[in-house]
Amino acid sequence: MAYSFTQEYFQIPVVTRAYTTACVLTTTAVQLEVVTPFQLYFNPDLIIRRYQLFGLFANVFFLGQAFIIMLVYVWSRRHPLLNMNFFGLLNFQAPFLPWVLMGFSLLLGNSIVVDLLGISVGHMYYFLEDVFPNQPGGRKLLMTPELLRTMFDRPEDSDYRPVQEEQDGDLQQDD
Repeated sequence: MAYSFTQEYFQIPVVTRAYTTACVLTTTAVQLEVVTPFQLYFNPDLIIRRYQLFGLFANVFFLGQAFIIMLVYVWSRRHPLLNMNFFGLLNFQAPFLPWVLMGFSLLLGNSIVVDLLGISVGHMYYFLEDVFPNQPGGRKLLMTPELLRTMFDRPEDSDYRPVQEEQDGDLQQDD
């Protein structure tokens, strides 16, 4: 069953949805020149002396490309057998997608520092969340604070009944 964009959007967990929305809006505002990147970067002098307190928070959301590359890296590692195609020219499996995007940035003459940052953070997250806990003697090191669980976890719905496709096993879900 195909979902509309709105349905898909509201199925995203609240914190992820809020953060991703803020990243997209901030990046869009910079691209449309509503604000400049210099208004968003972390500058303690401006925060303390000129009371530009939004600088404490705005730079967190202006990580657009690094954040996206990090998400792409984690997604690609969790779907290692998925075949990809880049502009109809290059066929590869999903784990190579972040590297292909970085190569494309390099071809366009852009700095790859942000791409490498996103790949590095994505690899650390993937290792700590998916690899290390499954190793002998490993354990889960990244824990959601209980306050956030209390605030944002959805309660279990006792009236939930799976749709027919889920009961038949036709619908594949990502783990």
